[in-house]
Amino acid sequence: IRDWKAGVRSGGSLREIVDLDTGTNGWAAPPGSAFQVRGHNYFAKRVKAAAGECVMKPLGVDWLRSHGKLDHVLARPDNRVRRALDLAQAQREGLKSFVFAVNLQVPGKENYSAVFYYATDDPIAPGSLLYRFIHEDDGFRNSRFKLINRIVRGPWIVKATVGNHAACLLGKALTCHYIRGPNYLEIDVDIGSSTVATYILHLALGYVSSVVVDMGFLVESQAEEELPERLLGTVRIAQIEMESAVFVD
Repeated sequence: IRDWKAGVRSGGSLREIVDLDTGTNGWAAPPGSAFQVRGHNYFAKRVKAAAGECVMKPLGVDWLRSHGKLDHVLARPDNRVRRALDLAQAQREGLKSFVFAVNLQVPGKENYSAVFYYATDDPIAPGSLLYRFIHEDDGFRNSRFKLINRIVRGPWIVKATVGNHAACLLGKALTCHYIRGPNYLEIDVDIGSSTVATYILHLALGYVSSVVVDMGFLVESQAEEELPERLLGTVRIAQIEMESAVFVD
């Protein structure tokens, strides 16, 4: 049986780069071990450890621009990931698949969105931290949704401003909208909701074609029984061009 995800990964408006270290104007999936997370004994020793394998597999990246802010991209009739999953499920394939999407909304004269898609075919275990994150309310989600970023290459001013190996609870720092569908969770992250974040981002965008950044998304562990933290997914954005964003209405 053909996996519904075949072709989706390579079909995004931002192309997947073959070489993790030398590729440009595209995306890749760095290993979890490139990120430091809360390990088994974090609350006893406050020491982080290299992350293990990600919970989900990458499905690609869309780099989009529009006249207005792009909300709930998985509801759009032209969204390739939603179309592929709906088609597969209509054919009784991928019935256990679950999609996780992070839509970073970049404000400006034109509105940009960088949308990162991940999927798993494994049932999400009831009672697990991820299950709770999917099913509980936005207050819980805001207190747990975390981004770890790592500037791999870039001018010193970007590294100094953005920070390196910086962890941030996005739901605390920015306005996040969580859209729960029957087989997906989309998180729209409004960077324009914070003047500080907008300033930092616009500074970074001035150097975007020379910056390589790794990002890891996860649900923060806040109790012993939730350790170790597990990355939901990772992405490397390598020296992208603003003009390579695809325009959508």
